[in-house]
Amino acid sequence: MSAAPAPPTTSTSGHPTRETAPSRPQWAVPLLVAAGIGLAALNLRTAITSVGPVLDEVTAGLGMTAVGAGVLTTLPVLCFALFGGLSPTLARRLGDHHLMVYALVALVIGLTARAAVSEPWLFLALSVVALAGGAIGNVILPALVKHHFPDRVGLMTTVYTTALAAGTAIAAAATVPLERATGDWRIALGSFAAFGVVALLPWLLVLRNGQRGGRGGRVLGVRDVLGTAIGWQSVLYFGTQSSIAYIMFGWYAQMLRDQGMDAQSAGLALSYLTTLGIPMSLVLPTLLTRVRDQRPFVGVFAVAYLIGIGGMWFSPMSGVWIWTTFIGVGMGSFVYALTVFALRTRTGEGTAAISASSQSLGYLMAGAGPFLFGLLHELSGGWRAPLLLVLGLVVANAVVGLLLGRPRYLEDAIAARSRA
Repeated sequence: MSAAPAPPTTSTSGHPTRETAPSRPQWAVPLLVAAGIGLAALNLRTAITSVGPVLDEVTAGLGMTAVGAGVLTTLPVLCFALFGGLSPTLARRLGDHHLMVYALVALVIGLTARAAVSEPWLFLALSVVALAGGAIGNVILPALVKHHFPDRVGLMTTVYTTALAAGTAIAAAATVPLERATGDWRIALGSFAAFGVVALLPWLLVLRNGQRGGRGGRVLGVRDVLGTAIGWQSVLYFGTQSSIAYIMFGWYAQMLRDQGMDAQSAGLALSYLTTLGIPMSLVLPTLLTRVRDQRPFVGVFAVAYLIGIGGMWFSPMSGVWIWTTFIGVGMGSFVYALTVFALRTRTGEGTAAISASSQSLGYLMAGAGPFLFGLLHELSGGWRAPLLLVLGLVVANAVVGLLLGRPRYLEDAIAARSRA
């Protein structure tokens, strides 16, 4: 005999009321956020690395001058500095989840629209829109990891740094094949907007679930971070490692060609160097979060850099793949620089503040690196003077990294400063 149906619930006025709909499983929102973090990270560099392989076609197709091309290649570091610094304020007003949606929408609109315009200035303006989305996402992803996965920082940092490296490599490698297959560089550049549309889906579902992602407590800004030693150490570490990375991305292939390597092999060596970032992203975050003191990792990065650059100084062609491998291991310092935002903070707000400060000022430093490297090459007529610049950056990076690797927290330093 079946049980009788439960009587409807009634309000105090005696009228029946609707049953409350069953809530979503507790794992649903974290799963959506995890998927959103990975998919968003896949998009953060596509607006940058998709342009370089077809830069000649873009400038010719738009009738862009050499000055315009120079502005286009400088925009990423300027936008990452400007919009990265604004991200904590925007997140405070809008909430992290809404801000991520707006960042991805800006990315999609910028990538799509710039591929359709014919005026150089409009292409540059829409590139700023796309880059703004990438810059904002860069800053708030570490904060989202800290907020939603405080006990899984290593795992989720692995997810987003690996996706970041994969997206960077995909955009760089796929743009020319797409351009040749379609016969149009515009389609090749605009096609990467599809990744952004896919990345929007989990975040829209998170918002539909009523998640705003706002933060409580006192607002932490760039000034708070820069009032502490740990804040400046993070800025300088991020800036020096980014300068080295941008120098390698911009000049490594040319340096090899000047040493006698053919263009195809030099391009392959650069591709190998950038691809090494994927296994480093897969392994390092989990290892970094398992220890309280990360200074041994900083030492490994520095030694790897010194071996690789020393090889390029004394015998560049006899062991070029060995030297490239060591330099690639040294560039694992980028993964550490991203992971340390969560390691050296107690709260998601602190993570966002140190991330914004380090990335905004650090990318300004990074923009100067390739310029100075090229200037030294032009003035000296060789590569040893520029390599001395890189060695100086490696030493500075190691010294600051050893200070940053000690187990301390940004919020504690800010509180101590306030008491003083």
